[in-house]
Amino acid sequence: MDRQSVGIVLVLLCTCLGVLTKRPNIVFILTDDQDVTMGGETPMANTLNMIGKKGMTFQNMFTSSPLCCPSRSSILTGNYVHNHRAINNSIDGNCSSKAWQQGPEQNTFATHLKNIGYKTFFAGKYLNQYGDKAVGGVAHIPPGWDEWHGLVHNSVYYNYTLSVNGKAEVHGDDYAKDYLTDIINNRSHEFLAKQNGVFPFFAMVSTPACHSPFDSAPQYMDEFADKKAPRDPSFNKAGMDKHWLIRHAPNPLSNASLTYIDDTFRKRWRTLLSVDDMVKNIVTTLDEIKLLDETFIIFASDNGFHLGQFSLPNDKRQLYDFDIRVPLMIRGPGIPANSKNTDPVMNIDIMPTIIALAGEQAPSNVDGMSLVPLLLPKGVESKAQTSLGNAVPWRRAALIEHQGEYRRYGDYGCTNADYLCSCRPSCVCEDAINNTYSCIRTLSERHNYIYCTFEDDENFQEFYNFTSDPHQLTNTIKKMTPEFLAEQNKELVKLSLCKGASCRQVHPPHEEDRDENSVIKDQSSNSAKSVKQNGILESNSVVSL
Repeated sequence: MDRQSVGIVLVLLCTCLGVLTKRPNIVFILTDDQDVTMGGETPMANTLNMIGKKGMTFQNMFTSSPLCCPSRSSILTGNYVHNHRAINNSIDGNCSSKAWQQGPEQNTFATHLKNIGYKTFFAGKYLNQYGDKAVGGVAHIPPGWDEWHGLVHNSVYYNYTLSVNGKAEVHGDDYAKDYLTDIINNRSHEFLAKQNGVFPFFAMVSTPACHSPFDSAPQYMDEFADKKAPRDPSFNKAGMDKHWLIRHAPNPLSNASLTYIDDTFRKRWRTLLSVDDMVKNIVTTLDEIKLLDETFIIFASDNGFHLGQFSLPNDKRQLYDFDIRVPLMIRGPGIPANSKNTDPVMNIDIMPTIIALAGEQAPSNVDGMSLVPLLLPKGVESKAQTSLGNAVPWRRAALIEHQGEYRRYGDYGCTNADYLCSCRPSCVCEDAINNTYSCIRTLSERHNYIYCTFEDDENFQEFYNFTSDPHQLTNTIKKMTPEFLAEQNKELVKLSLCKGASCRQVHPPHEEDRDENSVIKDQSSNSAKSVKQNGILESNSVVSL
């Protein structure tokens, strides 16, 4: 965002807040593995009512990588995986490694907010390898945080260690004392209750829900007893035209896997009820201390999830929409209530958005784009909804990157699992050394498709047109013309190598361009069809912000 845009933001904030006497407060609530496509937001009535209906819901929010540490690193830095280089959940994969600590961690939204006078607070899961003795242990407090309650290692609900301002705090399995979501809830409440409006604050609360091991609070253990995982068209379906890992998933799912899937679905929803309680507590507390009207609240997740789609029992890591779509809701001064936005936005946009809401300009090497022009559009007082084709130039393509994780000798107890991992339940493996891919996810007024290439022995490719195939059932890569695929590959390579401004390619609203239906091979003549819809011709004009 350039300086002129920053000035516009400040004017809008002044208008929305009346007289802007200080920078606005910001609260960021991040869940773990919360999906959109299976109704992951459904059990969260408080969140939907107190954030979604009071602000803007982004209906096309994508993650840069469908895996915890790479995605969270993108959220913190505003950069794609190929730029922050946290490629998986291991220290060797740069997850909270020494190199990460000395590099990307020095330039997060926390460091920038701290530098401009914000009081900062963190509670919950940070990065999967945070607190490991090999990378500094609990004594390491990431820069930018005044108050720090960081979970050591990955999401759990009981029997864990927190780094509380650099000192170990060990927890057991007593619900009243140890349930992590409630600990995060209570400590965020204590932080917020101390705020008096003199200095702006930023609070990030990062819950373990709805990640495994799916331990719900005891009062919610019987909820949703009659629910089952959705049986959408891709559920328990063989993916024989997909990449190697999907083709080797046993089909149909075993009875044991089906039972596990339904049980997991219910448990995931139950864990989210405690998050919903926390959201209510945060909003109520802000209201009680008379700061709600001066505070932006952001709600999002790091990646999606699947349960039974294409016969994969449960995990993330895949290129399909069920793993790369995540929730995003934002409320705050000036944001139209109950508004919807359908532009393609990404987790890399959260960092520059937070910086812009604070009235500053994100560093030039940030890959993401501030959402403020979408949240606070000109004429906001008369515009209750923004959507594809609004007056704001925006991206049309999002880059998705994943580098396959594996264990040399597979998961324990599973045979024929060398170079595979995440093989639970029933030894169905969900990641592999050759599950490394890059995708360009395109979404505009006329387009809705994804093109992916794999780094494997097959040089495998996948293509799905969501307009005709919303569940990605049929890989139509062989029906596309060589010219179209070359064009897609060129754009994918450009995004895969981009940095900073070159990642922020935007298109004017209502720009006319190619219809992907015009580049489907004619099966009878083996020539490309020329399809012109509504008289719209091709256009290749692109501008950069």
